[in-house]
Amino acid sequence: MNQIKQIHAFTLRNGVDDIQLLVLKLLQVPNLPYAHALLLSHPHPPPTFLYNKLFQAYARSDGSAFEPCAALFARMRRPPNPHSFVFLFTACAVFSRPAYGRSLHARFLLSGLPFDAFVATSLIDLYAKSGLLDSARRLFDEIPLRDVALWNSMIRGYSRWGELDNARELFDTMPLRNAISWTSMVSGYAQNGRYEEAINVFSRMWEKGEVKPNEVTLASVLPACAHLGAMELGEKIEVYARENRMVGNVFVCNALLEMYAKCGNIERARKVFDEMGASRNLCSWNSMIMGLAVHGKWHEGLELFHEMKARGIRPDDITLVGVLLACTHGGLVDDGQYFFNSMERDFLITPKLEHYGCMVDLLGRAGFMKEAYSLITSMPMEPDSVIWGALLGACSFHGDIQLAEIAAEFLYKLEPWNSGNLVILSNIYALSGRWNSVAKIWKMMKGKQYRKSAGYSIIELDGSMHKFLVEDKSHPQFKAIYTLLDEIIMSMRLLGYKPNFSLQVES
Repeated sequence: MNQIKQIHAFTLRNGVDDIQLLVLKLLQVPNLPYAHALLLSHPHPPPTFLYNKLFQAYARSDGSAFEPCAALFARMRRPPNPHSFVFLFTACAVFSRPAYGRSLHARFLLSGLPFDAFVATSLIDLYAKSGLLDSARRLFDEIPLRDVALWNSMIRGYSRWGELDNARELFDTMPLRNAISWTSMVSGYAQNGRYEEAINVFSRMWEKGEVKPNEVTLASVLPACAHLGAMELGEKIEVYARENRMVGNVFVCNALLEMYAKCGNIERARKVFDEMGASRNLCSWNSMIMGLAVHGKWHEGLELFHEMKARGIRPDDITLVGVLLACTHGGLVDDGQYFFNSMERDFLITPKLEHYGCMVDLLGRAGFMKEAYSLITSMPMEPDSVIWGALLGACSFHGDIQLAEIAAEFLYKLEPWNSGNLVILSNIYALSGRWNSVAKIWKMMKGKQYRKSAGYSIIELDGSMHKFLVEDKSHPQFKAIYTLLDEIIMSMRLLGYKPNFSLQVES
């Protein structure tokens, strides 16, 4: 920076016009305010491309950079070119300024500048990211010649706001797709909880072989594999990632780690974690601690937490959820209370609902029912259904009818459609022999016409997911499946198996 100031002083003393060198060096540092002031104070109007360079730098900066960016555009001493507007549209999209973007759009139309693909794509991206999907689609439909980037911007916009059917309609009608097109659909489905469709699109992409999945594609589909338990597909993706040297990507490795942990293979998850070495980030540590905790390896999870702190990595609120889960699965009430009470003191982390939920679960499992209820009533925020559900679950385990009735009452207000809470309460009554109370609950459920959601199973076979409902006949091979089931049942009966039809309270 001192060298740049010396060069600037030299140019001023000797009347040398070297603004291009100075601005480009300032953008490398970067020192945007200095470059901004230099452009405005220069005696001769600087070339437009230097303004564009600074607009581009502002668009990549933080949220406070938008006002100076707009101010510089207003004070340009050279006419803007299409690229100037592209960078300003990008800044509006990044900093969520759709109103300013609309005014820029109007100014561009009045300028008479050519409306090229870069301008169109940046405008659609602005409207789509701002949630103005109707404006984005209207502009998209008005453009006669659309390149792949334009299609991708519109598809990403629909996916971002959950309008996946519209995104899929565009995707299916695209004349040409690239990796971004496929990845946009995969990530859109995965981020909106439509995991089966995410895997189906990915499988179709892989089978077609027209476009190879990249790092972003893998990092998008692996969470879907994790949620559905599709470890066989996840293993194939890992092989592909290693063959194509993608395991060096921290996002791919984190997704692999989480996939293995959620699919129950904690040893493979730990292997991926250890292989990452110095490339591990906070997300890597959090996923590993959480995975160890929920798999009963609470001791290893806490050891990893202490190692993380020893390495100077500052934990966040997600880390502490993992630590409290480890204490819960280890039955470590004192340790859990210590970590919970030290969150603000040691880590400047204010406990959230998730942390209170872990503590209620920890206390409830250990039989400290009154303490769990006291914690709920002292929370600084309103307890949600997860909190009361954790207390109800503990009541079910320890047979606490009084607190179960309180928890069920709050759950009924928060989730009047959820019959499962009433089923748990009826089970608690049944265990204590209060059959009149059981009958009242079932009578109430019948009067309210509660319908229990149909149970289903998802089975992975050769990387494809097969979903089955109760007595389902929608699967294309259902006849063969039921034939085989009949054969299995017949074989079991021949071996002397007798089914147990004794009446049980539904849970």
